[in-house]
Amino acid sequence: MGRDKQKYLIIGAGAAGLAAASAIRQADQTGSITVLSAEADPPYFRPMIPFIVSGGKTAEAIRMEGCGPFWAGGMAIYLGKKVRAVEPETNRVVLAGGEALSYDKLLIASGSRPALPGHLAADPGKGIFTFRTLADARAMAHHLPRTGQAVLLGAGILNIKAAFALLERGIEITMVELEKSVLPRLMDAEGAALFHDILRGKGIRLITGRTIARIEANDDGVNGVMLDDGQHICCQMVCIGTGVRPNAEFLESSNIAAQQGVVVDHFTQSSAAGVYAAGDVAMTTNPDSGEKIISGLWTNAVAMGRCAGFNMAGRRSAYDGALTRMNAAQVADTPFVSMGVVHTEGSGCEVHVSKGQQGYRKLVFSADGNYLTGALFIGDIDRAGIYRQIICGRRPVRAIKKELISHRIHYGHCLHRGMPGSG
Repeated sequence: MGRDKQKYLIIGAGAAGLAAASAIRQADQTGSITVLSAEADPPYFRPMIPFIVSGGKTAEAIRMEGCGPFWAGGMAIYLGKKVRAVEPETNRVVLAGGEALSYDKLLIASGSRPALPGHLAADPGKGIFTFRTLADARAMAHHLPRTGQAVLLGAGILNIKAAFALLERGIEITMVELEKSVLPRLMDAEGAALFHDILRGKGIRLITGRTIARIEANDDGVNGVMLDDGQHICCQMVCIGTGVRPNAEFLESSNIAAQQGVVVDHFTQSSAAGVYAAGDVAMTTNPDSGEKIISGLWTNAVAMGRCAGFNMAGRRSAYDGALTRMNAAQVADTPFVSMGVVHTEGSGCEVHVSKGQQGYRKLVFSADGNYLTGALFIGDIDRAGIYRQIICGRRPVRAIKKELISHRIHYGHCLHRGMPGSG
């Protein structure tokens, strides 16, 4: 006789949660899959919310529904369901309204929320926003008729996308970043300088090394901000993008091991039997340093979610830890890919930089020169996928190093010399 029909419960309907649901259905065609979303909107592609602000797409156009890698036949999704507690000892999840749901296998994929500076708070009614959800984007778009100038705090990729969306609507933009440059986690100094020029060329005012000390508002809404150097900037909208925090507060009364997020092993299993975690809420092991880290990347969330889904359904699958820092995007007309280690000052790493009309390329090797640990491509991103596979594979590269540096690498080299990506 076959095993009893399994009950799979997933907290979170983002990339990790839905990728897990799809993997579960591949491995188990009969089990029930229930997905809980705290958001009121049906699942959507989060990287596309800037189009809601610019008016380039509707909410319906960015929905995940029916998208193969993120959709499982027969799953039930419940919207607007916030979780109050997880009880691993009784295999139950308690919702905010008091309802309790039982499970055989549970995935915590609750994602993250904006981490606001202690002295600042979002207030959409007054024009103070975060930019994380479809609801955020919709609220910003609704406020545009009252906005001529906007100040964006934080110069990460999502806030830069928000800036360009607002530019398309004719809004004057000032971007304030506490660090010395834009995209501080993804760019070295030279790469950041290129994007400084691009942003300023599009009319965005950049102020680095500063933060907002105070938001000024009256009954009609925001009318300006005061920076920490006393500088005043007039605006009718503020968007705060200064990092995120895992949604894990509902685990406080459980015995599930958590630090900043849920601690998981190589199989995305938490410290509690039958409970897994994936995405922005999960702490995995950095394969290079051995430290527990939260990735926060869409691609890693998908890979981790699929791994968790297979494991929940009994198909053993190891998550060996993807790149802790990787992003691929386009700013104005300039694409970039940033992978692994790009900040090399005082690191002792071996660095190779090339600059030309087609763009900027930086390769970072280990101190002994035998491992590729990071890469930054701006403009010309051709073959970036090969470099990514090599970095993730963590295999010696001495045999193909000349081809890597000259950018003549191709999959044939990997196949011939037994490198990652050859199978």
